[in-house]
Amino acid sequence: MSKAFTKDDASDAPLVVVPRAPLPTGTPNYVTARGLAALRAELEAFHAERARGQVPLTTAHARIGALAERIASAVLVNPREQPHDEVRFGAHVTARTENETTRNWQIVGVDEADVAHGLVAFTAPLARALLGKHAGDLVTVRTPRGNEELEIISIDYES
Repeated sequence: MSKAFTKDDASDAPLVVVPRAPLPTGTPNYVTARGLAALRAELEAFHAERARGQVPLTTAHARIGALAERIASAVLVNPREQPHDEVRFGAHVTARTENETTRNWQIVGVDEADVAHGLVAFTAPLARALLGKHAGDLVTVRTPRGNEELEIISIDYES
């Protein structure tokens, strides 16, 4: 008999739900408007997948619970309320490296972070080094290659 018609389809493998990016204990869940919208869209899409039966019930409950918790704990930060001469949450930062390369980052929430696209979580070492600094400041950041010095060229909240 073909394997397709047996009850061996059910996996005995343990349920694995990829956890959300961690937030240090006691740290507010700061989010940008874009990040909060993405969390809500992810939750809505997951509900739709579950309604179509595309996701096992146990996986659905775990993922929906994690998303709902993140949305409920979200603290929306309005970039217009930030001091525009200082690196704060939501800032787009342009910096020059020691080898004269220009780099751009935005300080975002942990769920929105995507270093490959220049989105750095506010809890990341790079963001912590930049926060509170001003254009013209020099910042030392520990990297896998050792300490690297950056010069902040500009801070923008409108990009």
